[in-house]
Amino acid sequence: MHLTYHVHVHDGGWAYRLGDVWSETYPTHDAALRAARDAAKRQQIGGEDAQISYETADGTWHQESVRGSDRPEVDVEDDAKT
Repeated sequence: MHLTYHVHVHDGGWAYRLGDVWSETYPTHDAALRAARDAAKRQQIGGEDAQISYETADGTWHQESVRGSDRPEVDVEDDAKT
C-alpha cells in the first residue's frame, strides 16, 4: 500500500490531506508541512497483530487479520511548490 499526504492552502491557512480527509488548519505552510511529515513518520511505526472490522462505502462490513509489521509506503507532497 502507498499513501501520499498533500500540503495545501485550506480553510484560511495551511493543512495536509490524505485522500479526502483534511488535517486541522495550521497558520503557516511550514507548520503544516512539519505536521504532514510527522504523520507520515507515525505511519511507519509497527504495532501488534490485530483483528479489525471496517465498513465500506456500500455498507458492507469486513473483518481482517492485520500484521503489526505491515506498514504502508508513505510520501509527503508539497503541492504549494507545484
